[in-house]
Formats: sequence, structure tokens, C-alpha cells
Amino acid sequence: MLGRMANPVALSGLLPFLKPYRGSLALAGVFLLLAAAATLAFPWALRHLIDDGMAAGVSDADLAQGFLRLFLVAVALAVFSAARYYTVSWLGERITTDVRNAVYRHVLKQNPTFFENTQSGEVLSRLTNDTTLVQTVVGSSFSMGLRNLVMGVGAMTMLVITNPMLMMQVLGVLILVVMPAVLLGRRVRRLSRASQDRVADASALAGEVLNAIPVVQSYTAESREADRFDQRALSAMATALRRTRARAVLVGFVIMASSAVLLWGLFMGTVAVRQGSLSVGVLGQTVFYVILLASAFAVLGETYGDMLRAAGATERLMELLHAQSTVVESKQVQTVSWPSDGASLTLDRLRFHYPSRSGVWALDGLSGEVDAGRTVAVVGPSGAGKTTLFDLIMRFHDPQHGSLLLDGVPLEHMKLADLRDRIALVPQTPVVFTGTVRENILYGRPEASHDDVIAAARAAHAHDFIIDLPQGYDTDLGDRGVRLSGGQRQRIAIARAMLKNAPLLLLDEATSALDAQSEHMVQAALEQAMVGRTTLVIAHRLATVQRADLIWVLDHGRLVEQGTHAQLIAQGGLYASLAALQFTSQKLGSDPNFCDPNFCN
Repeated sequence: MLGRMANPVALSGLLPFLKPYRGSLALAGVFLLLAAAATLAFPWALRHLIDDGMAAGVSDADLAQGFLRLFLVAVALAVFSAARYYTVSWLGERITTDVRNAVYRHVLKQNPTFFENTQSGEVLSRLTNDTTLVQTVVGSSFSMGLRNLVMGVGAMTMLVITNPMLMMQVLGVLILVVMPAVLLGRRVRRLSRASQDRVADASALAGEVLNAIPVVQSYTAESREADRFDQRALSAMATALRRTRARAVLVGFVIMASSAVLLWGLFMGTVAVRQGSLSVGVLGQTVFYVILLASAFAVLGETYGDMLRAAGATERLMELLHAQSTVVESKQVQTVSWPSDGASLTLDRLRFHYPSRSGVWALDGLSGEVDAGRTVAVVGPSGAGKTTLFDLIMRFHDPQHGSLLLDGVPLEHMKLADLRDRIALVPQTPVVFTGTVRENILYGRPEASHDDVIAAARAAHAHDFIIDLPQGYDTDLGDRGVRLSGGQRQRIAIARAMLKNAPLLLLDEATSALDAQSEHMVQAALEQAMVGRTTLVIAHRLATVQRADLIWVLDHGRLVEQGTHAQLIAQGGLYASLAALQFTSQKLGSDPNFCDPNFCN
């Protein structure tokens, strides 16, 4: 996908973003034509000034009138050019913003499979660097190119009218110039796309490393990561330099060829004046039009290079915009009433494998029932399928076989927004966004009142440490909540889920980051939060498991045991052996939060 050669036709992907601004585009076109007309009128006015000014018996007043006519043409050119520049620049800013917003909004709707194959740094590079290239073309280069195309055609037309033989010779030279320029342009186009890909690679690496900076520093890998970035940056620079060299050759060739056209026209015009077949004024007009034609051709060559780069950028943006999520909403959506006592959940022979691991079933024939208002703990060794089950419930993926029903309705027959509105998730690794404490808790229910926020924070045992922060609930938490401890971030995440007050609560070992005292407080808060709603909890610690109404023991994607804690201990199976390992470690005086590696993720 990333290896395709960009083509100027790729810019047609921007057409849907241009349609809402048809009126502004038309106005910009009018200003462009008027500016071009004023430019083309200047040589005509100059010709009459020279010929009439040199004629016998011309008064000073007539001569001044000729200069005034030239000045009025210059004023018109200035006004129309300024109006064109502002209108086109406004369009560039507006359309680029629309493209960036549309791509970002679309990317946010993609399921995790998309992000398995596309690095976040790659997406960010396209949203920033590529949209900047698009803005350059829409807000500047395209307008300049169109303006110079109009002027070039106009200058050519005036040359045909004033000196047809000279124009035929100039046209012949232009044809000889265009062919090599097209060949050079193709190389620039290929290198432009490759350069953008290499920059995206470097951005992706930098984003990955910066998001994991504590780990990088703890392993003293700063120098290694800097060297890796240097290598990618050097690769991007080498590709950019190859593109720059090719474009420099293209620009140099166009300028040289344009100069040849200009000098040829000037030479032939001078010969005609000496022979008496051409007036000095007509020569001046001809030279001016040849200059306009040559400069228009030179600018078109430069603009073509910009358009090639923007074509590559547009193609990359359209790839994101046209990416299709593997999770598709059904057209046969069923309306589901909001449950009053928690949601019910039915798993019917679920089989699922990740696209990148098609030979391994993450869930293999999993069936089970979760009644409304009950708490089910899901335990098992690493890789047993616990997190995968949560992903399917959230419909981040669809199973290849079997079905999953919420309140008796298959998930694929519910709107994604309705489904996820019914679920509150507390992940094992707490997520805190840049912003204030209040904004992070409100993420669960943006319309909630301040009193609701405080109530949720109290229930999550977060209120006490929040009011001790410098600005309390209005304290900015920094990038990804770096100003909080792990336990504090977890309690913010729990408060967010409790504020949402959804009928189905998913806890991915929500107390894993807490110390013993905080765990005791939050565990009590979670028990209160579980009342009146259905709860599934991925549990690694027996303190959590023992309070569950039912325990599911998963192994290799299968439900191998289920029952209460006492029942499973009595069975002496996998659960009993895992529990024995944990109890034994505690008796030996190990960390009370110890969890056997075979039991924990």
C-alpha cells in the first residue's frame, strides 16, 4: 500500500472537501481571472505608451495619460492579486482543517485490528506533515499554477495575434522542453512519496519511545534509541535529498528552457525591428508576453513539483479516510430497553482468532451465561483469553464463529454507541488524559454535575487525595497523568467508570496498581459499585475472586471450570492448583500481593 507511486489524479480525493466552498472557489476564480487579465493588459498598455509617446506631435498631457493608464492597470493587478491571495489562503486553511478533522474522526472509529497494522506515529505524521503539504497546494501552489496557466495561455494567444510566425517558433521550442520535464516529474513524484513515508517512519518511532520514556530510561537505552532515531532520520534525509536533487534538476531545466524561449523571441523580434517589419512598441509588447509565457512555464514546473508532493500526501490521507473497520454496524438494528438491575450476557460457542495470528484460537468454543446483577470473576493463566473476551464484549472485534448476546440481543444487531453506552470499563493499565481531574472523571459522563463528580470520586476513594492537589479538581494532571502515582491514576479511572453508571461493568484487575490500604478501600468501593449491575472482573488475586458470585476458569480459550471459590477448591482442578500456589507463597512470607506468573497476565 505504501509503495504505490503517487499520481496527480490522487488530488481528486480532495473534491468532496471542496464542494461545501463552491461559492468561495468561484470568487477566487473570478479574482484569479481578473488578476491575470490585468497582467496581460500591462504589455498592451505599454506598447501604446511607447508607440504613441514616440510619435510626432504628442503632448505632455497625452504622454501623462498613457502613464496613468499603466498605473491604473497596476492598481487593478494589485487589488485583484491581494483579493485572490486572501480568498485562496482562506480556502487552504479551511479545507486542510476539514481534511484533518475528517481523517482523525474516521481513525477514531477504527477497531484495534487497524492499529495492529498501523503505528500511531504514522497516523500522526499523516495528520500533520501530509495535511501541511495539502495546505501548501490548496492555499498557494494550485492557485499560482492556475494563474500562470491562464497567463501562459493568454500570453500565447496575444503572441499569435501580434506575431504568428514568432509564436510558431516559440511553440516548437516549448514542445521540446515539455517532454524531458514530464520524465523528470515522474521521478520527483516517486521520491516525494518515498520521502513522506520515511518521515512517517521516524515519527512513529519517536512517538513509541516517548510514550515509554520511563522504561527507556530505566534500561539506560537513551543512546540506543537516539541512534535508532538517527538512522531513520538519516534515511528520511537521504530520500529527501534525492527528491530535492531531482526537483532541482527539473527546476533548473525549466528555467534554462524558459530562458532559451525568451532569448529566441527577443532575437527574432529585434531582427524584425531592424528590418522595419515591427515597431518598437510591438517589440516591447512581444518581449513582455514572451517573458510572461516563459515565467508562467517556469512557475508551472515548480508548481507541478508541489502538486506531486501533495498528491502523495493526499493519497496517504485518503488511505486513512477510506480504511474500513472490520466491525460493521448492521442495518437491522434492534432497540433494546435499558435494564434496571444490570445487563444479562450470553456467550454461545464463541470462537475467535486475531487476524495476525490466524492459526491460534484465542477463544475456542466458549459458552456461558451471566445473569443480570451478578458478579463473575474470570481467571486463568496468561493467554487463556480473558482480555480477548472483554474485547469481544466491547465489540472491538467480532468472533469468527458463535455469538454474544446482551439482554437477549446479538451484539451485531445493536448500534455500537448503544452497546458501549451500556458498558463501563476499568482497564488494568489506567488511562488518564491530559487535562484536569474534573475533565478526566467527566469523561465517563460529560453532562454530569460537579456534585456527581465528587460523589464518584468519594466512592472510588479518590476525593481525599484530589482535594490535597494544588487546585483540587481543577488541577492539571500533565501528559498521561504523570503527576499522579499509579494507584491515584487507577482510582481516577474507577471514578470515571462509576460516574458513567452503566448496567455492565468490566474490571480488568482494577486494583492491580494499588497498595494494600488503597486496595482495601477501592475494593469496598467496587463492591458498592457492583450493586444493581452486572460485573465481569478479570481477577488475579483471590481476595477479588472469593467475593464473586461465580468464577470462570479459562485455559487456552476454553471454559474448563466454573463455580464458587469453595466449589472450585473442592474440585482440586486448575483453579485449586493456582490458588494453592498463591496461598503457599503468602505463607512463605512473600509479598502479599504476589501472583504466580502462570496465573497473572
